[in-house]
Amino acid sequence: MRLRLLYVAVAVTGVTLDLITKIMAVAWLNPADPVQLLGGLLRLQLVRNPGAAFSLGENFTPVFAVLSAAVLIGIVLFGVRRIGHTGWAVAFGLVSAGVAGNLIDRLFRAPGFLHGHVVDFLQLPYWPIFNVADMCITGAAILIIVLSVIKNIGLDGQRLAPTPRSGSSVGSRQDPPAERTPSEPGPASTD
Repeated sequence: MRLRLLYVAVAVTGVTLDLITKIMAVAWLNPADPVQLLGGLLRLQLVRNPGAAFSLGENFTPVFAVLSAAVLIGIVLFGVRRIGHTGWAVAFGLVSAGVAGNLIDRLFRAPGFLHGHVVDFLQLPYWPIFNVADMCITGAAILIIVLSVIKNIGLDGQRLAPTPRSGSSVGSRQDPPAERTPSEPGPASTD
């Protein structure tokens, strides 16, 4: 229950921050007059993106909306109940926040339902313009890589055994070493 509450808290916080920052960007930023911050390291440039990342697939906005809804439903119905680790609760919360934040734009912003353009307004040098929802998705991707690839922690919180080069026991759970009680004899000594 604690991990589910953490998931909900991360997701709600991420969506809320995304919505508030998008409302502020639309209200305060002029697309023709970007704001330079931090000596030009960060630029606030309001754009409305009909596509996906890097403005790809601009003619497929309804497809992105339906796929986003399917991902969100899949996470809530199938992923959240299996969470057994704090890192996975945070990762799923971030993914849900990012997907939901951009889905809300696609559903409720102009030019209309399922065709809405996502509000993007943050730009770093040599990087496409993004928003808080995109930051949540990127943070989740990094966290998932750390958990699953670097630390070998499964969704249920169990540490996966290192995969042998021969691939014989891929994905097996690593059992903790058996503890001996003081009355059990240890390995025979050769001394």
